[in-house]
Amino acid sequence: MPYSHRLARFDDLPAIVAIYNSTVASREVTADTEPVTVASRHAWFAEHMPGKRPLWVTEQEDASSDVSPGITGWLSYSNFYGRPAYSGTAEVSLYIRQDARGKGLGRYLLAQAIEHAPDIAVHTLLGFIFGHNVPSLSLFDAFGFERWADLPRVATLDGIERDLIIVGKRVA
Repeated sequence: MPYSHRLARFDDLPAIVAIYNSTVASREVTADTEPVTVASRHAWFAEHMPGKRPLWVTEQEDASSDVSPGITGWLSYSNFYGRPAYSGTAEVSLYIRQDARGKGLGRYLLAQAIEHAPDIAVHTLLGFIFGHNVPSLSLFDAFGFERWADLPRVATLDGIERDLIIVGKRVA
């Protein structure tokens, strides 16, 4: 299916949160152990300014697709470490709705993020990925991201200690 994305609007936040929350139970994607609320994400949403740290959504509108209509995924650029000297580095996060996974949407979003980074004065992209999240590690690896850090057993999910891998790529 063809993909496109647009800047997220505030009224997209419930769908963005629903997609995020759909990953919590897997213990593979996020360090949140309980679903988050839409209200708790208002400040996070406000931090994503189009010209600096955009938040994008993808939508499925093709009735012939096996994917339900509506927002199918999202991608955000976030500040890294919050100090001025790091302004050229951004963390990229992407989340795909369950019925849209495995269909190339993650590849599309990551390719777009890499291409767009120089337009928002970002020269380095980072991904923070659990060591047991093989699909995400494989996705970033396919785009030339390298493992820049391995933080062993820094997260505990359901009594199991998990590694955090930081992957990085210079894009400009």
